[in-house]
Amino acid sequence: MSLRKSQSAKTEAAHSVGPKECKADASDRIAGKLSSTGGALSSVEWGDLPSTLTNLIIPDWMRLLPAFLTKLQDELSMAPGSLSEEIWREANDPEINPEIIWDASVRVSDDLCDEEKIFRRQRKRHTTRALAKYLGIPEQEIHPDDVPTIAMCGSGGGLRALVAGSSSYLSTQEDGLFDCITYTAGVSGSCWLQSLYYTSIAGQSHHKLIEHLKHRLGVHIAFPPAALALLNSAPTNKYLLSGIVEKLKASPQADFGIVDVYGLLLAARLLVPKGELQVNDMDLKISNQRRFIDGGSEPLPIYTAVRHEIPLEDQSEAAMAEREAESKKEAWFQWFEFTPYEFWCEELQAGIPTWAVGREFERGRTKWRDNGLSIPETRLPLMLGIWGSAFCATLSHYYREIRPIMTNLAGFGGIDEMIAERDADLIKVHPIDPAAIPNFAFSMHNLLPPGIPRSIFEQTHLKLMDAGMSNNLPVYPLLRPGRDVDILIAFDASADVKTDNWLRVADGYVRQRGIKGWPVGAGWPPPEESPAEVAADLDAAHARTEEETQAKMGEAERADAKAKAADKTKEAGGDDGGGDGSTSRVGDDRHESNWRRKKGRSAPRDLSYCNVWIGSTEERTASGEPPQSKLVEEDWELMHPAAGIAVIYFPFLANPRVPGIDPRQSDFLSTWNFVYTPEQVDKVVALARANFDEGREQTRRTVRAVYERKKMLREERERSEWEKVREWRRRRKMRSGLMGRKGVGDHGDHFS
Repeated sequence: MSLRKSQSAKTEAAHSVGPKECKADASDRIAGKLSSTGGALSSVEWGDLPSTLTNLIIPDWMRLLPAFLTKLQDELSMAPGSLSEEIWREANDPEINPEIIWDASVRVSDDLCDEEKIFRRQRKRHTTRALAKYLGIPEQEIHPDDVPTIAMCGSGGGLRALVAGSSSYLSTQEDGLFDCITYTAGVSGSCWLQSLYYTSIAGQSHHKLIEHLKHRLGVHIAFPPAALALLNSAPTNKYLLSGIVEKLKASPQADFGIVDVYGLLLAARLLVPKGELQVNDMDLKISNQRRFIDGGSEPLPIYTAVRHEIPLEDQSEAAMAEREAESKKEAWFQWFEFTPYEFWCEELQAGIPTWAVGREFERGRTKWRDNGLSIPETRLPLMLGIWGSAFCATLSHYYREIRPIMTNLAGFGGIDEMIAERDADLIKVHPIDPAAIPNFAFSMHNLLPPGIPRSIFEQTHLKLMDAGMSNNLPVYPLLRPGRDVDILIAFDASADVKTDNWLRVADGYVRQRGIKGWPVGAGWPPPEESPAEVAADLDAAHARTEEETQAKMGEAERADAKAKAADKTKEAGGDDGGGDGSTSRVGDDRHESNWRRKKGRSAPRDLSYCNVWIGSTEERTASGEPPQSKLVEEDWELMHPAAGIAVIYFPFLANPRVPGIDPRQSDFLSTWNFVYTPEQVDKVVALARANFDEGREQTRRTVRAVYERKKMLREERERSEWEKVREWRRRRKMRSGLMGRKGVGDHGDHFS
């Protein structure tokens, strides 16, 4: 970082910001934003809609917002001497917000930032010591290169994911596994989990975090008396409202909407300690979490959000051709990640320091305000809203939610067919606007890699929303080159854990990115496979030794070669091989299913509490899709030299050891429920604990096997390198004539 001006000049500029800058137009603009938001909510006639549909489409907390917004408008009047005027004055004080005088530029690179690289080296020292304890190996015997990089991630799912994830992480913390991991990653409720863990409230203890939740989740986030009371309580109200004031006052183009208010309500519940005395201001910025992770003593948290790229209607075919053909006219999601170090987007291959989130950029550089200062980092309350804004879904998503309860309506078939035909249009419409933050890529034409959509350069703000719109497990950031994850442990508390296979969603991503080692096909098995097919696959895959497996693989390869030869013969004769009018193509579902049966690599019909898959780094030279991964049954399968990423998957399932709670049937576990009694928290915690206990030893064996494989490969490399050195020395002696030279005193006769 660099300073744009001297400290004294900045301080002088800061003190010059007072009541004069808090003009009436700013007050009017804030009031207008709040009025429009409240008016939009008030205009909805909730009684005109069936309650079932209303609950599915519109969260009930939104109905309580109009009264709340009226009170909020009074608090943010920006009048001289008001709370908002005090907030804005402190926002311009570099002694309180030092980042406002730091210069920032956009870093264009697909490499990890320097701060994360330093963290990885420092974290390795801690994970080496923790792994020795976890596996019962003397620390001095562990080589740092053998220590696997372990990542742990949680799913989306609102408070259900927050509470269940906290319990799962607590179980790993008590088992010694959590100290072995390098990264955590979250979507939606799991982002809330990470943000709370790195606060002074939880003190980096999941046990304290759970106790905090038991005290704070008993009241609805939008319950007017409780929510409004916090806006009247100093200094808590100042800390909670600071982000909104800074956003609205600093950027005339900034939108203020439901997501911002939602984040404020979440913060009032989650970031306020028991007793509601005050909020720790240090807990309200993501970059401040560096105080817990610098030095490597804690894992690096990764928060996620997505932007919905909707191609412009007037975009030319030449511009569209910069993207892959199948994506030309379709909308897609761009993933953005936040760490305490950097805010970065993979598709843009660019990012900025996290402390610079919230300021405006132009052509890759900070756009300074008229007083020579920038804006403070975007506060955590606004980020909580963005990360958990699943209600910003598209009309297509909403229809999929309500479709099951519409199937009994008269004429449903025709309606369903009509909507299906318009899905390409429905997936581009968001009834509720996502939140907006300044776009760091604004006007960076020709400065980013080719293929970036034009809209990125022309929009002053990024509209970000819940990453669960794309994938409810944050797999993609953990597969980023440079993070080199060996083991991914996923705790999936998704509401649709058995119907939406979030692990398999990643298959297309890894193919597109050319990522090696991902276990293709991991997750819940496809419903089209019959039990007989699954039984045959499992029987074919059953092998007790590596030699037997190699023999079976050889047989499968030969069978596949014959099948391919037959396919070529059919193609030459004009037969598509299907006989049902379907077209022949690489990756056809029938062909892929046949491939899986030949290779004996299918997953079982149902999954258990703990499931392990292993990928492969081998190059596939034959045509067709790679074989589907199967569940790991024997530890030696993890030891193959070409083994790739090991995925350990814990779905949040009912468990007979914890009666009275079922994630698929218990009403209070709905994603849209925002009230948990202490007893309900205890039930969720007990269920998550019981599920982890089911796979505790399998997880330890998996970690041990991956460690042993890395150790074996390192020792083989070292032996190979030593053999090369020995051979080089031998050749050098031969060239210099030293090899075979007779000793001193020898006369060279045949008796010597």
